[in-house]
Amino acid sequence: MKSDWRAVSAALTANGQTFELYKDKVWGRSCNVFRNTPGSLRELFASTRSDKTFIVYKQERYTFEETHEISCRIGQIIREKYGIKKGDRVAISMRNFPEWVFIFNAITSVGAIAVGMNALWQSDEMHFGLNDCGASLLFADQERINRLKPFWSEIHINVVAVRSTKLLTGMIDLKQLLHDQPACPMPYEHINTDDRAMILYTSGSTGQSKGAVSSHRNILSALLSWNLQAKIRSKIEHETVAEVQNGENQAAILLGVPLFHATGCLAIMLQSYKAQRKMICMYKWDTAEAARLIEEEKISGFNGPATMSGDLVAEAKNSGRDLSSLHSVGGGGAARSPKQVHNIAKIFDNAMPSTGWGMTETNSVGTGIGGEDYLKHPTSVGICHAALEMRVVDNGKVVQAGESGELQIKGASIIEGYWGQPEATKEAFDGDWLRTGDIGYIDAEGYVYIIDRIKDLVIRGGENISTAEVEAALNEHTDVIEVSVYALPDERYGEEVGATIHSKGSPDEEDLRNFLQTRIAQFKIPRYFEITNQPLPRLASGKINKRDLKLKARKKFVAEEPFSKSTVRL
Repeated sequence: MKSDWRAVSAALTANGQTFELYKDKVWGRSCNVFRNTPGSLRELFASTRSDKTFIVYKQERYTFEETHEISCRIGQIIREKYGIKKGDRVAISMRNFPEWVFIFNAITSVGAIAVGMNALWQSDEMHFGLNDCGASLLFADQERINRLKPFWSEIHINVVAVRSTKLLTGMIDLKQLLHDQPACPMPYEHINTDDRAMILYTSGSTGQSKGAVSSHRNILSALLSWNLQAKIRSKIEHETVAEVQNGENQAAILLGVPLFHATGCLAIMLQSYKAQRKMICMYKWDTAEAARLIEEEKISGFNGPATMSGDLVAEAKNSGRDLSSLHSVGGGGAARSPKQVHNIAKIFDNAMPSTGWGMTETNSVGTGIGGEDYLKHPTSVGICHAALEMRVVDNGKVVQAGESGELQIKGASIIEGYWGQPEATKEAFDGDWLRTGDIGYIDAEGYVYIIDRIKDLVIRGGENISTAEVEAALNEHTDVIEVSVYALPDERYGEEVGATIHSKGSPDEEDLRNFLQTRIAQFKIPRYFEITNQPLPRLASGKINKRDLKLKARKKFVAEEPFSKSTVRL
């Protein structure tokens, strides 16, 4: 397999080819660069106008042309009414509404920087994010507007409301602004391919979220990388695997993950532009609704974490829905069990499993695997994308095939760094290479396996949770003396959040959860609490012995308590 992959990759990336690669520097780091990278996202959007359906949300449908027209009007509004200039930050905080796409298109087309804020953030987190990125303008839906109330008097930022009825003082509704703005071209702005385009926040091991900064080149390189991988697979497997047309039906993908995630924004939304693919938006994940949409809209592709694809497998078994239009069930964010990998191929009539590994810092690209190859290697995250390079480093030395260490990666899709955090940016790189924080190995055939991670994170249903952030929030409670937060295995989500607390009082679990409600997002709140009046065990270094606490909690909670089958907390 690997020899075929190398040969096909070399042919497709050779001089004069569509996917020609050459060596250059991006953000001062040497890497492979696509010769034919479009100049900007603005170019991509303008070149993909058509009468094909693009966005479907409940009863609403928008073509690519209608999307462009609305985006142009929003571009004019933010430029003329709000004075947004090139390089200004404009934040988006909402669920998967069509407006998210329109607004992102407009922001990046006028040279501003789109900040995709996590819609699950609570008030304190939103306050931090807006201050951190220095946003000049915010687009927010009703739920997010409600979360602005506690600090509304403290911020000086224009807010445009989306699908909202209860506005705070000074806000204007987008619907009214669009009503007053006639059709117009997108305001002109010269955009260089290396101009900044987007900030997405990612949880770090040190506590507060960090804003990952991407240029137009970074984003477009990610899109081209996926296109190249699909082309390689199609040539090796002698079939079209990138975008499957179901007879006369337009290729369609289900958007069940949030648009503020790199997967939702890049792998699904932005990829749909070039592919002229119909994108069916879900407000939030609901398994029964997902199955209904797949059946009714003849959806051919799905991409989501193992939690969602596992739900979909169960629904396919029990619902009686016709899901035969599905040709690909993709994943990422957290590893699938080998059982789920084989169940996807077994349960769905025409769909094959696929997965990949990527990070917000890589713009979601990294490795990929699918089809029969995935069935043969169900524990692998695949082979490194052809446009990228990957190595394994242990104790400062690059190791051989089969030896484990930290996975490091480089390529044109890698972010510039973290907004306003030069030290964190410096720590994230080893020369030209991004330190992933994941421990793994690459076998002799080139398949990548992830076995552990350096970063102190909990990965719950595809969401990265900083244990330090949860610890900091719990430490604000007056009864908490010290706390340790860690990951515990979970059948549904992959991992759940656990916490051991040394308390001077007697807070119960309900009290602690209520305390955290307005401080951190719901998905970050621990499921398991161990509360003690004894000091937490420490290592010789003086640090809390988190490993010991984690083992004790795992024995107590995981071994004795059956896993919950409850719906996702969103």
